[in-house]
Amino acid sequence: MQIGPYLLPNNLFVAPMAGVTDRPFRQLCRQFGAGYAVSEMVTSRPDLWASLKTSRRANHDGEPGPIAVQIAGTEAQMMADATRYNIDRGAQIIDINMGCPAKKVCNKWAGSALMQDEPLALEIISAVVEAALPHGVPVTLKMRTGWCDAEKNALSLARAAESAGVQMVTVHGRTREQGYKGFAEYDTVAAVKAALKIPVVANGDIDSPEKARDVLRITGADAVMVGRAAQGSPWIFREIGHFLATGEHLAPPLVAEVRRALLEHLQDHYGLYGEYTGVRSARKHIGWYVRALPDGDAFREHMNTLETAQQQLDAVAKFLDGLASQMDRLPRVAAQPVLETLA
Repeated sequence: MQIGPYLLPNNLFVAPMAGVTDRPFRQLCRQFGAGYAVSEMVTSRPDLWASLKTSRRANHDGEPGPIAVQIAGTEAQMMADATRYNIDRGAQIIDINMGCPAKKVCNKWAGSALMQDEPLALEIISAVVEAALPHGVPVTLKMRTGWCDAEKNALSLARAAESAGVQMVTVHGRTREQGYKGFAEYDTVAAVKAALKIPVVANGDIDSPEKARDVLRITGADAVMVGRAAQGSPWIFREIGHFLATGEHLAPPLVAEVRRALLEHLQDHYGLYGEYTGVRSARKHIGWYVRALPDGDAFREHMNTLETAQQQLDAVAKFLDGLASQMDRLPRVAAQPVLETLA
């Protein structure tokens, strides 16, 4: 799998998720087998580039390449400026966000709202490609199937993006209107893949090795992008990779391995955000790790009362030590139904 000059180790990608895919989370997913990870969305507004929130989102210290930064905005010139700004700070791939369904993004006509205005979307794509070209930086695009069921224009926009110089397209198999509700459909992804020469990535509801296999098979996509299923289960990439290569399931991770990974993740998280913010933002990650574990709900409620990093670390270690005394490995999650046709 290749994006521009960059040869990736595999075709298993981490989806950019606002408030989730910061540097510690991206690095963790890569350690567990993801071949590529894109930063959470960075604004194109220059007045916010120096903000603490943006600087944290753009932090790639010690991260292995290629460094991929996703940018969002509504004005072509501003997006071009953001492209150059991020390239100057180490971005090796620029990803354009036309997939975010959040109201605070769409109400400003950014994210998936741009799919309602193809001329503007194409103007932005062309401006970003032109800004990145002198630096040899490839541009990619992430989008939805369309604004709503009556306005599915991913195919026409993908064709235009390829003609404008975009080097990879990711399609989340939902409309903006769906948000994250209902189920992803893959007919649109398959149609985009059949029409384009550049790599196409399938995204949406890929939550098991079987689902990854089926989506690759029925869409012909070059890669799959995993989002919510990686929250609290970063080893899903290792499990998918093993299953695609062998047709067999890996055993669930050892509790001791999860303990080590989570404690290291938390330390890295505190290092990026500082103790006060880090403790509070770490709660969701801890909750995701323990949600399917015995007594996980009660532990999550207890975790939300802790105020210091050391308290969190001690509580996590104690909880997982207790679990390790009951079982060597995490409980196995039931396999998802096999997809027989495009859904």
